[in-house]
Amino acid sequence: MITAVLTFAFIWGLSYGRLPQPYLLPVCAGLGVVLAVIGRHKHAQALSIDALAQRSRLNKINPSLKFWTLLILMIIGVASRSVATGIFLAAAMFVLAVFAGGLSLHNYVHIISLPVSFLLIGGLALLFDVTSLPTGVFNLEIFGAWLSVSAASQARTALIVSRALGAVSCLNLLGVTTPMPEIIGVLRRARCPDLIIDLMYLIYRYIFILLSLRRDMRDAAKSRLGFMDYRASLRSTGRIYSNLLARSYQYAGRNFDAMESRCYDAGIRFLERRSRIASSHVTVSVTLMLISLCLSLLPL
Repeated sequence: MITAVLTFAFIWGLSYGRLPQPYLLPVCAGLGVVLAVIGRHKHAQALSIDALAQRSRLNKINPSLKFWTLLILMIIGVASRSVATGIFLAAAMFVLAVFAGGLSLHNYVHIISLPVSFLLIGGLALLFDVTSLPTGVFNLEIFGAWLSVSAASQARTALIVSRALGAVSCLNLLGVTTPMPEIIGVLRRARCPDLIIDLMYLIYRYIFILLSLRRDMRDAAKSRLGFMDYRASLRSTGRIYSNLLARSYQYAGRNFDAMESRCYDAGIRFLERRSRIASSHVTVSVTLMLISLCLSLLPL
């Protein structure tokens, strides 16, 4: 719902003065409603990026090819001076994840909604300027100053947000199609230091441990009517997060003891799966990079 509201506000501010007024509000409201319906959370489903990556049809593609292709696409998108590049990357990553990879539309929207919400908040901050005179296409007077949206700020915001959206979409596709051990294997073959790889994996792992602990504590509190009213909700939330800190230290100690008992020597190793690089996959990768490069040469 938050993403839908932010999308409505962002598209309205970005399109104000560009679309005819009778069509502006229905278009923004329609996009917001679609995102709200698609991204509605289903409490019966536990979302795990690792599980989605294991089930993805793109999981069988060589991880090195996916990693370096998406990295190059992300660099092209960030360095581009055209809004079309970011939009193309976002659309291409969506098609690959949902239609080629088999990821459900609900899961895709649910995963990408959090980073997109941050992008939209930053985009709204870039969209509005505080001026002394009403010089923009949209002006709102607040305490003697004017909150204005100008054509220049709209163009600047569209470029920055499209760059970030394309990069986030590339990272999102890598996450939902490539399990973490395979990404670590690619980084190890690229001579990335073992310390960075170990920290990356352990931090990634502990995120899911903390989420699992929080979910169990919240379910236990709900079963005891810990969220029956606002006062009880505040008390239960405080106790959950205070206990979560103590339990996380306990789990960290147990996991480190388990790692040392298995001869941990400052290097986490995984059994790596060998997969060949198909010519069709290389063709798709090169095609995406060429299209992105051509779009990056277009004017704003």
